[in-house]
Amino acid sequence: MTLIKGDPGKGIVLKEYGKNIQKIVDWILTIEDRDQRTRYANTCVELMRQLNPGVRDTEEHTTKLWDHLFIMSNFKLDVDTPYPMPDIAVLGRKPERVPYNHNNLKYKHYGKNINLLIEQAILKEDGQEKEDAIIYLGRLMKRLYSTWNKENVDDEVIVEHLSELSKKKLVIDVAKVKEERLFDTVGGAVADSRIPGSSSNSNSGYSRSGGSSNRRSNSNGGNGYSSNSGNTNSNRYQQNQNKPRRRN
Repeated sequence: MTLIKGDPGKGIVLKEYGKNIQKIVDWILTIEDRDQRTRYANTCVELMRQLNPGVRDTEEHTTKLWDHLFIMSNFKLDVDTPYPMPDIAVLGRKPERVPYNHNNLKYKHYGKNINLLIEQAILKEDGQEKEDAIIYLGRLMKRLYSTWNKENVDDEVIVEHLSELSKKKLVIDVAKVKEERLFDTVGGAVADSRIPGSSSNSNSGYSRSGGSSNRRSNSNGGNGYSSNSGNTNSNRYQQNQNKPRRRN
């Protein structure tokens, strides 16, 4: 909304509606009959709506049009409307400043939720569950690190950051992580078996070496082609024969 200082009858108040809409508003103010003034005000709002046909016709947009009509009339328009007249003090008032919460994050590329997960992992009393939680956190942190950094991340860096964020309460041997590839999202069988639910992904029909081609060949008898391909071609041939031929 472009607001131009001026009074009705002396210039354009809202630039986007143009001079003709402003003249209509000024003329509506001169009508003495309230019912007739209300009818013309509704017509003026519809004209204002047509100036922006791409805007969706919503309740919020209709309220905005009536607010603009009152502004162009310098808040002097007295009509029957389902929307109340806006407060004149709203014009020129600066919006309140929205505080930005930094959350005191040491490593912002990991986000705030990683700290919440670390707090839950620290509460684990069982040693095996805590180690599984460390592996899960390591994988997640490595993926987040790779998203915001171009260089390849070393497992030693992830272990160091995890120990620092948990105040040395979540510690794992770096040599063990590298040897068993525990922090690799697509790793060996040792890495997948440590995280609950990861083993189901390996049995989803896609093997590591064969991929989807093995599943296709096994399901189709090893030839890689569907057994219904011959029937499909014959049906298409019959349909083409039954179609009426065009005469020249």
